[in-house]
Amino acid sequence: MDEQIHEKLKEIKQSFRLLMNGVASHSMREKGVSYKINWGVPLPDLQKMATEYGKDYALAIELWKEDIRECQVLATLIMPAEKMDEDLVEVWMERLRTQEMAELLAFNLLQYLDFAPTLAYKWIASGRDMYQLCGYQLLARLFSRGMEPNERGINEFLDQARTTLEGENLSLKHAAYNCVLSFCDLGEEFDVIAQKALADLNIL
Repeated sequence: MDEQIHEKLKEIKQSFRLLMNGVASHSMREKGVSYKINWGVPLPDLQKMATEYGKDYALAIELWKEDIRECQVLATLIMPAEKMDEDLVEVWMERLRTQEMAELLAFNLLQYLDFAPTLAYKWIASGRDMYQLCGYQLLARLFSRGMEPNERGINEFLDQARTTLEGENLSLKHAAYNCVLSFCDLGEEFDVIAQKALADLNIL
């Protein structure tokens, strides 16, 4: 790591101490959100910090390596989407530990990648909880932005959503359900398809 990045990293970590919110940090721990270090810094503060630092590939790489909530949130905000290739996405996914970070990674960064739809479909069918969670979050974002899947995509998505909704994992079921709602919001035609495909589950 070059000296300049090292200094920035040190400076960022020190600034978290000043913004620390012990109540939020404690509350997250109680809800099972576990990071090695969690200062409980609110998202708007981290967004403001990201604006000050601007897009920075090298810094984002180093921030994501830290098992510190705030470092990872900041990494998702300052990584330039155009420099994120599939290999790097895979490296980042391997460090994904919490539902919060899966949501933020999808929202702040992954939805802007050219190959986001491919990732989303691959992940929801992966059988790995954290990947599936991130996949549903990502797909929901893409649907919300008006990305209409083709017939094959529709069938793949609804088949996988059904499997998840019939499963036991509550946070996954919640993510899949929200994703189905975003799918229905694409228009009446999509709403009708989802209603028919998932009618027996009585969720819509």
